[in-house]
This record gives sequence, C-alpha cells and structure tokens, in this order.
Amino acid sequence: MKQGNNQRLTELLNKCAGACNFCSTACMNEKDVNNLLRCIRLDMDCAEICKAAAVLAERNSESLDIILPACAVICNQCAEECEKHHHMEHCRICAEVCRQCAQACRQMEHV
Repeated sequence: MKQGNNQRLTELLNKCAGACNFCSTACMNEKDVNNLLRCIRLDMDCAEICKAAAVLAERNSESLDIILPACAVICNQCAEECEKHHHMEHCRICAEVCRQCAQACRQMEHV
C-alpha cells in the first residue's frame, strides 16, 4: 500500500472515530436514550476499530489487510443504525462519515 493512500485512509479513519465518539456522547444526552442504546454501542465499536485501523495504517502494517474488511462491516452497521435516527444531526453526520469510511476501507483492500 502506498504511503499517500495510507495518509488519506488514516485521516478518514480518525474522522470516523471522532464522529462516532461525538454521536455516542450526543445520544447519551438525548431524552429517549433507551431507544438509542444500539446506536451508542455501535458508535463505540466503530470508533474503536477505526482508531485501531488508523494506527495500523500509519505503520503500514501488513495486518491492515485483516482489519480493513472488519472495519468496513462495522462502519456500515453503525451507519445503518444512525440512519434510523437521521432526524438527529449527530446521527445523520455520523452515518455519512461511516459510509465514506466503509467505502475507503473496501477500496484500500484492493490497492
């Protein structure tokens, strides 16, 4: 994998982790938090795998080939759940960033 590709991927992974962390915190502050528990959990999972993948991308680790497919799946799951709550700005933004990140992870699998 080329270094320029890794830098772009790392930036997107970190952006996704940040969006997911923001979304989970915002969800915890909503009135009907019980209906957002799955969203919060997926936000947290997505943030963690994106942070781990970003570290591997920074090091150009050979393990990146293993984590990117999983990252794409979790980003898509998070996006799907956040899209159910699109009326909340933080969920709408998170879903959008997660979709972009999932697509980038899938594209990098083939580089």
